[in-house]
Amino acid sequence: MRDTYDLIVFGSGAGGLVTALVAARNGLDVCLCEATDQLGGTTATSGGTIWVPGNELGQKAPYPDTLDEARRYMIGEIGDLDIDKREAFFEAVPKALDFLKNHSPLQLTMNHPYPDYHSEEEGAAISGRALTPIQYDGRRLGAFFKHIRPPIREYMILGGMMVGRSEIPSLVKPWSSLSAMMTSFRLVARYVRDRLSFPRGTRLYLGNALVAALTEGLLKAHVEIRFDTRLSKIQLNGDRVVGAEISKGAETSNIKARKAIVLATGGFSSNPEAFLKWTGTAAPWSATFSKNVGDGIKAALAIGAQLDRDHASGAFWMPSSRLQREDGSVTIYPHIRDRPKPGLICVAQDGRRFVNESASYHDVSQAMLDRLHLHTDSRFYLVCDRHFLSKYGLGMINPVWQNLSYYQAREYLIVGDTPADLARRLNIASAQFCQTIEKHNGFANSGTDPDFGKGSTRYNRFNGDSAHKPNPCLGPINEGPFYAVEVRPAPIGTSLGLVTDGDGRILRADSTPIPGLYAAGNDMSSIMRGRYPGPGITLGPHIVFAWRAAMSIAKLNG
Repeated sequence: MRDTYDLIVFGSGAGGLVTALVAARNGLDVCLCEATDQLGGTTATSGGTIWVPGNELGQKAPYPDTLDEARRYMIGEIGDLDIDKREAFFEAVPKALDFLKNHSPLQLTMNHPYPDYHSEEEGAAISGRALTPIQYDGRRLGAFFKHIRPPIREYMILGGMMVGRSEIPSLVKPWSSLSAMMTSFRLVARYVRDRLSFPRGTRLYLGNALVAALTEGLLKAHVEIRFDTRLSKIQLNGDRVVGAEISKGAETSNIKARKAIVLATGGFSSNPEAFLKWTGTAAPWSATFSKNVGDGIKAALAIGAQLDRDHASGAFWMPSSRLQREDGSVTIYPHIRDRPKPGLICVAQDGRRFVNESASYHDVSQAMLDRLHLHTDSRFYLVCDRHFLSKYGLGMINPVWQNLSYYQAREYLIVGDTPADLARRLNIASAQFCQTIEKHNGFANSGTDPDFGKGSTRYNRFNGDSAHKPNPCLGPINEGPFYAVEVRPAPIGTSLGLVTDGDGRILRADSTPIPGLYAAGNDMSSIMRGRYPGPGITLGPHIVFAWRAAMSIAKLNG
């Protein structure tokens, strides 16, 4: 391999992939370095949604989105912090999306409705701001498909098959109709054919589709990809970045950059020591890629970069459960689908509810973190009954092909014959827990939750069960046995990161840029400042600011 390129990008999440693609399509000689043998990082295991106000599809929504409304919403959510960078984001959204449309197979669609998370606030959108990737056929990558990081195992069925949201009902009840039976047969037959040639199914959705489509673009743009290659340190000539020391296994070497280096190594969510040091919050569980340990940020700080700490939260959070598999590996599972459905509550160890369970994952996690601040030994459980478990599933347990004995044996699922029996097994306040369930059942009958307002907002109802009346998010818990899964707040990405300008140039303490050094993705401080206004507010800015960074680098001399 050569040792000199125009641009070197470290990291292959959305920020790194887009930076490399845009730079290459602008004529730069690009090398992408990935710390493992698979591309995608946390992006590959994410929902793949991007929050991009002012996009073309959103302007055609039944309730058209506008930038003026987005500005009002962001002012209410975040205030006037980072206004210049926020405007740089808004200005670049259509340009970045047009570029990807023209130079990659990535195709995006708009779902309606798809509301912002604080859907009743001024400027919130019903739909249009959040776009999702359409299905991608992994067979287009040929043998390179093995280098796309798969979703976590529990997100796939039959050991490696992804399915779309609209296909789930057919798989849950394949014998309910001829259409469901034919859909199930078609999906399984395709999966069987895939497994004859590929390590898993090739019908890709969500973040996996996003990463695979961008990867195809990279390959066609002739970007050189180095696997199992980590950044050790950044090299300077005077005050200018000219290269890096890299490591591959026990071997180290140097690589040079004529124009720039971009740090897109994913932040530090999977480094407990750095996370506690930089955010002030402990995070024993992480729902992010295991190699997001701060390589880029540490290397930049060593040469005078600054960490932006002025955030409402240092990270973005997800209520998550933990399972140790039989082979000893551990998975941290994000609870998105189950919490808003009718017939589930979240309680602390005092047996009480403390949050609107159908609020956004970040908001529910913040409620947990608030309690942990006061009671460091607090524990939290999602609780439901047999009816709920059979209909909606719970965490890793899907509503079809349930193997409850496996999850009980792994101590993931806790079971009680009665609410009091479940409380005893959880070692939580029994009398209060039984009163909580009885009170909640009264709310379910009336359809209103005066304590926390579950089901009271457009966003709540969007994620509930529209067929359930009178409230799509409230249902009784009264059919034994009763079940619980322990959940904790786990970071899904960092908010605080390196201080940059609107083009991703990394700044010193005196606000001057370090020549030749840029950040993208979670290595770059988020314009959301630790708030979580809507779906895709991490990946949307990652993609747009990566486009801006690459366009800026393409204009550099030398």
